[in-house]
Amino acid sequence: MSIVKVEDIYFKRGNNQILQSVDWEIVEGQQWGLLGLNGSGKTSLLSIISTYEIPSSGEVEVLGKRFGRTYLPDLRKKIGYVSTSLEKFSDFFWNETIERVIISGKFASFGIYEKVLDEDWVRADFLVKEFRLEHVKRKKFNLLSEGEKRRVLIARALMGEPKLLILDEPCSGLDILAREQFLEALKIATESHVHIVYVTHHIEELVPEITHVLLLKDGQVVAAGPKHEVMTSELLSETYQVPVAIEWRADRPYLSIE
Repeated sequence: MSIVKVEDIYFKRGNNQILQSVDWEIVEGQQWGLLGLNGSGKTSLLSIISTYEIPSSGEVEVLGKRFGRTYLPDLRKKIGYVSTSLEKFSDFFWNETIERVIISGKFASFGIYEKVLDEDWVRADFLVKEFRLEHVKRKKFNLLSEGEKRRVLIARALMGEPKLLILDEPCSGLDILAREQFLEALKIATESHVHIVYVTHHIEELVPEITHVLLLKDGQVVAAGPKHEVMTSELLSETYQVPVAIEWRADRPYLSIE
């Protein structure tokens, strides 16, 4: 079953051609990393598959729903999203307890404007335990450390039991301990039968749970496929436009400049 399928998509903003002739498919059971330099089109591709943008041409299907034949706001509720850009909405979370922040993910809203059921509180409590946040139960979101906030946001993204979870540079700005704690939480996400798209500039964040990688350069696909086939020195050198070498440790890739 296809989770995401994009066929020959082009995307322009004004006179700027951002994506061109992109083909990509995520099938059930796969977890993807997405790599490329700034300006390679990563953010635009994420915006499209998360239903916030429409391509200029081409076909897009997400969770079995084809764009142009489905109501995108309903589809959006089935997609989890975690990004440092969410923190610009922190004013909405500022005085909320972590439980209420997590529950808001069910409604894909910043704040809660719909009826919360007893079962919602039960699931929020379950996610608090899963993501090792019991020590901050009932705390206000603004009082948490950066690492704790990111774990709350991933719990929020899973509140609606999405089939697709997009993680856009989720470890940006975290120290090493907070980063590793967040990456450990990815195991919980994959065990929840969610399909991950993980975007990063730091390839060592592609933990063993990530099975496939898409490389983008100048809005075009350099390579896409199983992680160990795509993460080669040659393909990464082409993607990053600088000679690099790759080394694997504990099934995680590490990059150095040659």
